[in-house]
Amino acid sequence: MKQTPLIAQHRAAGAKLVDFAGWEMPIQYSGVVDEYHTVRSKAGLFDVSHMGRISVSGPGSVGFLQYVTTNDVSKISVRSSQYSMVCNPKGGIQDDIFIYHVKPYEFLVCVNASNREKIVTWFMEKVSHVQGCKVRDRSTELAQIAVQGPGSRDLLVAAGLADVADLKVRQCAEVTAFSGPLIISRTGYTGELGYELYLPADLAASVWEQLLRVGQPLGLKPAGLGARDLLRLDMGYLLYGNDISEEISPLDAGADWVVNFEKGEFVGRGALLSQRTQGVAHRLVGFELLEKAVPRHGFTILSAESPGQSIGEVTSGNLSPFLQKGIGLGSVLSRYAEPGTRIQIDIRGKAVPAQVVKPPFYKKPKS
Repeated sequence: MKQTPLIAQHRAAGAKLVDFAGWEMPIQYSGVVDEYHTVRSKAGLFDVSHMGRISVSGPGSVGFLQYVTTNDVSKISVRSSQYSMVCNPKGGIQDDIFIYHVKPYEFLVCVNASNREKIVTWFMEKVSHVQGCKVRDRSTELAQIAVQGPGSRDLLVAAGLADVADLKVRQCAEVTAFSGPLIISRTGYTGELGYELYLPADLAASVWEQLLRVGQPLGLKPAGLGARDLLRLDMGYLLYGNDISEEISPLDAGADWVVNFEKGEFVGRGALLSQRTQGVAHRLVGFELLEKAVPRHGFTILSAESPGQSIGEVTSGNLSPFLQKGIGLGSVLSRYAEPGTRIQIDIRGKAVPAQVVKPPFYKKPKS
């Protein structure tokens, strides 16, 4: 298995390590639910160095990214970022990504760990036909650390990163900190105030330990993939391999908002235009259980009108620790996708009533 530059820190902290997309990663430290509540109330520290990081630079970089992604890259001002998708010619999702416009003619693209080699190969193939654009896989030379939770800003300022105080949502900045160059962005996968740090791999261990030293008096704890999955599900954020894949288009996934048909030609545009015209057969929806139970990936979704009739499948599901109810995402026949529609989830032979809702499931309590 591959290991991030922080593997020694995970072992020293007693993390439970698992194989995730070929990486030896911490699933939990103090416990999944404890880490979840820590992120919701204070701050959690995540190692996300298993993700892929690809540099796209040069005067042709905007045109290149416009062609290989679905969203409108021209709208990303310098020091900002954008969520987007990379599709195949049939409109299927090769990956969902974040694009950071670090400086003029320089972008950093963050891709999922399981898709890194595929996307690097795809970008390299496509850039060979583009003038003035260079693609470089920086995944090994850079590490990635996320600090997420309501206390994350104060913690990072206390650690010497005063620049975070001025960052707005989805903004990023190049700074010098912790004795090295750093890209810091106000992005994350939890729905809380949070930041992601892209830094040289050889600095990762010292930065991780410094953040823990500064943050522990403020309630900071390391958090693993288990808490991360619960937190993203609360928000209805998509997980590649569960909710989306090469067989699912952005329109199937209800992510129409990341597809800009007006920007010009891009890979998959023709197929997606046809799909928009004809309509999709299935749609990804959010749902909440109306009884106490736990939905899981792969469970069958049933019609409430015609008991026993299968209308789809759960793609992600769990019990939300904050909401104390079963929530999930699932692909259903399009006519059942309207919020408020009653459905049922087959949980080990019992048809549990549920209702289609529009994510996010979790909304921050007003202080």
